[in-house]
Amino acid sequence: MPNELLSNAAADQSFTDAWVQANISSYHPATQIEAIAVGNEVFVDPNNTTKFLVPAMKNVHASLVKHNLDTAIKISSPVALSALSTSYPASSGAFKTELVEPVIKPMLDFLRQTGSYLMVNAYPFFAYTATSDKISLDYALFKNNPGVVDSGNGLRYTNLFDAQIDAVFAAMSALQYDDVKIAVSETGWPSAGDSNEIGASPANAASYNGNLVRRVLNGSGTPLRPSDSLDVFLFALFNENQKSGPTSERNYGLFYPTEQKVYDIPLTAAEVNDSSAPAVRRREESGSGERRRVDDVVSRPDVVRGEWCFFRGEAAGRS
Repeated sequence: MPNELLSNAAADQSFTDAWVQANISSYHPATQIEAIAVGNEVFVDPNNTTKFLVPAMKNVHASLVKHNLDTAIKISSPVALSALSTSYPASSGAFKTELVEPVIKPMLDFLRQTGSYLMVNAYPFFAYTATSDKISLDYALFKNNPGVVDSGNGLRYTNLFDAQIDAVFAAMSALQYDDVKIAVSETGWPSAGDSNEIGASPANAASYNGNLVRRVLNGSGTPLRPSDSLDVFLFALFNENQKSGPTSERNYGLFYPTEQKVYDIPLTAAEVNDSSAPAVRRREESGSGERRRVDDVVSRPDVVRGEWCFFRGEAAGRS
């Protein structure tokens, strides 16, 4: 549900009833729907929709109850890491004070009560490109590196992604919500960027996304929550060639709008175990016989099911 509908969803149960009927129950179960993202990065929405978020989530959930879909489909709302006041070291993670009482606690209460999880949009690329003089590229791309020891709890991190997720876990733990899990609703790395977007390249995008797939498919959790495997949704399936903003915003996809691959990465456990799978294959370097079209990916249940998933939302700006 896009941010611009939150005020109506919060004010009128009949609005969410109609929305669920038109967008969810009419397609379920023929279409696999596991969760509804109510809003996206609402806390940074310039239209100040934060106050509508939790009431809207509750109304959408009540509408699901009417269709007996509330156990099959979870309700959540993706938050950006900008919702944290501190994130380094990960153990010091804390939500911004002005968000805690008005929206964070009520939202986490709702997620706990409904057995749902917090959706988090995590982009190591932004942290790296802003502080490339301090953050190792290998650390950002899941490559071999000495790691970073958290001065607060002594845990060693070998990649920035895990550190970012654990900063959110720490922030929830500080508010006594240790039992609420996290799903990564967006993450990715651009294959092209402006001159000041350090690290944006096909090779780095292939390394990040490919190594992310390997990291997710091994089923491990984070250093702070080692037994909790992560569901991860990759942003994005396609390059959004008509999107405004920096060059990177148009180059997060695995595929061009023509449905040809920007680069190759493994997408299944079998491909991860295939040492012959190429790390990068640019469009212009592949013969037509080697190009794997998007239909081959999104139609395969071993690709889109389980803990490794694609997600291409109508996302607001990432931060």
